[in-house]
Parts: sequence; structure tokens; C-alpha cells
Amino acid sequence: MANTKSAEKRNRQAQKRRARNVQVRTSVKTIVKKAREALLAKDPSKAKEAVRLAEKALTRAHSKGVLHAKNAARHVARLRHQLHAIAGAK
Repeated sequence: MANTKSAEKRNRQAQKRRARNVQVRTSVKTIVKKAREALLAKDPSKAKEAVRLAEKALTRAHSKGVLHAKNAARHVARLRHQLHAIAGAK
């Protein structure tokens, strides 16, 4: 338990930030999952749109400080690699 007013305030702030970060992280996971499902369906047009949305969500999460830069970049690169594989196959 916090002993000072400033420590209590920092705890309140941390709880708010944690709640916000969990919400953003959960939505990013959902969007990335939808993109992976679209890639597995091997429909290039749907997959392209889903990957675009996933990239946007990952970039936004990185800019808000929820995800590390390299983590977001790695996810985007892997999704794009899969997208190019199915786009080139058709």
C-alpha cells in the first residue's frame, strides 16, 4: 500500500493506464486474428483489407506506447509476408 499522497496518485494513474493498455492490446489481438483468418481463407482482396486494418491497429498501439516498436514491426512484417505469398500465388 502507498504511504504518501504522490505514491497513491501514481497507483491511480498506473491503474488507469493499465486498463487503457489492456483494452488496446485486446482490440489489436482481435484485429490481427481476423487478418490471419482472412489469410488462411486465401482470398487476396479480403486478406489485403484485413492486413491493412491490422497494420493500422499495430502502428497505433505502438504510437500509444502499448506495444514495443520492434514487436509491432515484426507482426506487420509477418502478416505482409503471408499476404504477398497468397497474392503472388493467384
